[in-house]
Amino acid sequence: MISDVQTKGSWIEVFDSNGKKASSMPSSNKDVVGVASDFFVILAGSWIETYDEKCKKIASMPSSNKIVRGAAGSTFTVKSGSWLETYDRNCKKQNSRPA
Repeated sequence: MISDVQTKGSWIEVFDSNGKKASSMPSSNKDVVGVASDFFVILAGSWIETYDEKCKKIASMPSSNKIVRGAAGSTFTVKSGSWLETYDRNCKKQNSRPA
């Protein structure tokens, strides 16, 4: 379980439910844009990427015209034009609705 993900200097650090650092990865050209219980979402250049608590990449998708709004539970939400789209940790679209 992930309790927090923080950018510290040139590193992204992942903390477990006990507040202990579970893993880390270089933060170059990466911005943390969402944290859920078992994955986190990063904007890396023109890509949206998901990672697990060990900083292992799960999936990625192009970020063109997409703004990540946040992550919760087992999904993350993206604003794409006038739509809100929900994706799972594998970047598979679950549903969409007008924004």
